[in-house]
Amino acid sequence: MHSGLIIRPVTEEDAPRLLEIFGPYVEHTAVSFDWEVPSTESFKEKIRHITSLHPWLVAQKDGQVIGYTYASPFKIQAAYCWSVETSIYIDPKCQHMGIGRILYEHLENILRRQHVVNACACIAYPHPVSIAFHKSMGYQECGHFHKSGYKLGQWQDMVWMEKFLMKHEENPKPFIPYPELSQENISHV
Repeated sequence: MHSGLIIRPVTEEDAPRLLEIFGPYVEHTAVSFDWEVPSTESFKEKIRHITSLHPWLVAQKDGQVIGYTYASPFKIQAAYCWSVETSIYIDPKCQHMGIGRILYEHLENILRRQHVVNACACIAYPHPVSIAFHKSMGYQECGHFHKSGYKLGQWQDMVWMEKFLMKHEENPKPFIPYPELSQENISHV
């Protein structure tokens, strides 16, 4: 079903294509609370910033990037290093093909190797497709914020969903920054 699909780490050279995927979400939906599509250079900076600690993966088929996912810090304080916020964007032409599931599975495997325990997703509400997808991946709704963002001429709600990636140990193993992981088994075919 997914013959020829490659899941690999992002590169800065992916930025223009990632913006092609991300742009319509910014311009036409409340999926992203951004008001403007970022510049290529600012998106490259975002890639550098995120991958300094956490994974960012792309799905590529027939030489074309068709989706991406990444984990970013949940909060900046040290006690939150075992928690991340996950994000995922799929080219609309490639949605409902299982690409998101494959991307998230690979992302979660890397996060577990980093000793990340909690994965959280912030989702515009209502967004039944995204909520259903996250539920199918084992996330549960844990918070609903009313009128927390203003976009497209109206106040938007958002929900937080969470998933425990592993057991909450009394003394958790130290967080391992993404660049310090062994790179074997990070690129997947």
